[in-house]
Amino acid sequence: MSNINTQPEKDSFRDHIAIITDDGKRKDIYPKKPKGRFYNARTIFSIFLLAFLFGMPLIKINGHPFMLINILERKFILFGAAFGTHDFFILALGLIAFIVSIILFTAIFGRVFCGWACPQTVFLEMVFRKIEFLFEGDYFNQKKMNMAPWGLSKTTRKLAKWSIFVIISVLISNTLIAWVVGIDELVKIITDPVSKHLWGFISMIGFSGLFYFIFVYFREYACIYVCPYGRLQGVLLDQNSTVIAYDYIRGEPRGRIKKKETRPSGDCIDCSACVAVCPTGIDIRNGTQLECVNCTACIDACDNIMEKVGKPRGLIRFASENNIRNKAKFKFTAREIAYSAVLLILFGLLTYLISTRKPIDVTILRAPGMIFQEQPDNKISNLYTMKLTNKTFNDVPVSLKLENLNGELKIIGNDIKVGPNDVSETKFLVIIERNEIKTMNVPLEIGLYNESGKFETKKINFLGPPPQK
Repeated sequence: MSNINTQPEKDSFRDHIAIITDDGKRKDIYPKKPKGRFYNARTIFSIFLLAFLFGMPLIKINGHPFMLINILERKFILFGAAFGTHDFFILALGLIAFIVSIILFTAIFGRVFCGWACPQTVFLEMVFRKIEFLFEGDYFNQKKMNMAPWGLSKTTRKLAKWSIFVIISVLISNTLIAWVVGIDELVKIITDPVSKHLWGFISMIGFSGLFYFIFVYFREYACIYVCPYGRLQGVLLDQNSTVIAYDYIRGEPRGRIKKKETRPSGDCIDCSACVAVCPTGIDIRNGTQLECVNCTACIDACDNIMEKVGKPRGLIRFASENNIRNKAKFKFTAREIAYSAVLLILFGLLTYLISTRKPIDVTILRAPGMIFQEQPDNKISNLYTMKLTNKTFNDVPVSLKLENLNGELKIIGNDIKVGPNDVSETKFLVIIERNEIKTMNVPLEIGLYNESGKFETKKINFLGPPPQK
């Protein structure tokens, strides 16, 4: 008889997850080393992602980092441009656009971000597991080694593997710190005495230990228990969402190939190759599951088997439920169109805000609660408050000049100078002779100058007494 799963066996996966035994203990996962076109594509893509992660902190423009995400001091440098708390609305809008794009991609393509771009998956599958395969062999040899008693060969391989894992964890930790404080500050933390950068040293050790724990022990638990993305996809996916799916119409009923036995009509030979390569230990033939991270390992494994038995590839592939059940072609749903429209609006607004963003932002307001002041020699003055926001990396000295009327502009306090990525507030008086005032509201033009010349003209109103007859 053919080995065809019964319905209770098919549904048993709903009662427990693959990484927990019946007595509640952890079940170690030994995924087989994947190979195939998707795995090769993921490897190439991961190389670019890793190069971006480790390379960006090293790049500088005019002595400043190309990328900096300093959340602690609320300073950010994105592609060479400085952002601060004064740009909160731009950063918040960018974060919202990123979240909406994740929602859109999940609604259309499932957890494609998890399998291709998530740092957890990239490091675990493309770095740590590759080292594991190098030192301990494929899944069968790994399992055999872990069950074997400790000896010279096992001890040597384990210590070598763990040592490299520690080095990589420390490298990841230092890279993360470089993204936050910059490469120059990181070099100081490493080279100066520990007492000078105690918290930096503690952070480095703490993050190194955390990454080692995650990638050596916690592993798939991070995706299943910690990351909320798996739960999110349960809300966002529908029958038109493209996910990694098993074509049960073509594959069932499944059964192994045996000599002198009539094959069942389905293409699935029940070889469990798709289960063997899964890094979270699930059977994709049970349908879309919380644990699936769309890593495509099962697609490569199944395609390889289908080629060997003379069947077409694609028994497991990127498809939606409607693609499989109704053989319907991919189409955008109304919900996906709505998500796309919102995303386009957000990116359009974000592009406009960034393109119109000025390096120095100036706001001039008349001092609240005050009208005009009488001055000696038949003159009238108004008090103004000017707020300067410097969005550059350099100190900016600023001078003011009254452009359209004869009068005097007097700074209250020291000369105006605003530091890099800083905000300053200055008060100044505009003094005009009474006979120059023709109306109660006199339009003024204030020219703002820096070392390069005039960079902006602000138009304000001067409040005066009723003109003399």
